[in-house]
Amino acid sequence: MHNKVVFHAMKALNSFGFPVLRFNFRGTGLSAGQHDEGRGEIADVQAALAWLKREFALPIIFAGFSFGAVTGLRAACPDPNVTALISIGTPVDAAGRLYSYSFLRQCRKPKLFVSGDRDQYGPHAALEQVVAQAADPKELVFVPGDHFFQGHLSEMRLTVESWLHELSGALIDQKL
Repeated sequence: MHNKVVFHAMKALNSFGFPVLRFNFRGTGLSAGQHDEGRGEIADVQAALAWLKREFALPIIFAGFSFGAVTGLRAACPDPNVTALISIGTPVDAAGRLYSYSFLRQCRKPKLFVSGDRDQYGPHAALEQVVAQAADPKELVFVPGDHFFQGHLSEMRLTVESWLHELSGALIDQKL
């Protein structure tokens, strides 16, 4: 929740006037519960999405970083209130865990994947394969840096802001 990548993603979304909810998964920081290998954490994201819907009654753009990205994509793709998805530092192979993204084949929402060009948990070829198998529309952008965009957080943030600008234009055009 207090990670620099998450903070910069929040600032990018806030710059468009979107309310943003940041939270820790169960067992992280001061959150109750214990880590559940992703199963219970999907429920955490679903609860957060439900709260956003009740509180603001606005379309939701999901953004997640690393474990939060993979877990959030699983929860947000089928949610009809989520209109677009941003996956930052998408892990493919982290700490011996291999992540599966086959569910993205059915996810037809606009998707942005942002990764550091030296991301140790999302090697180029593996991440390109994940994105290639995802349903359109989608975009993959590599920016300088490692998994945490060390020294390049501004480039990551500008990439998200640019995509949000394009997305907002496309959504307005669809409604006209």
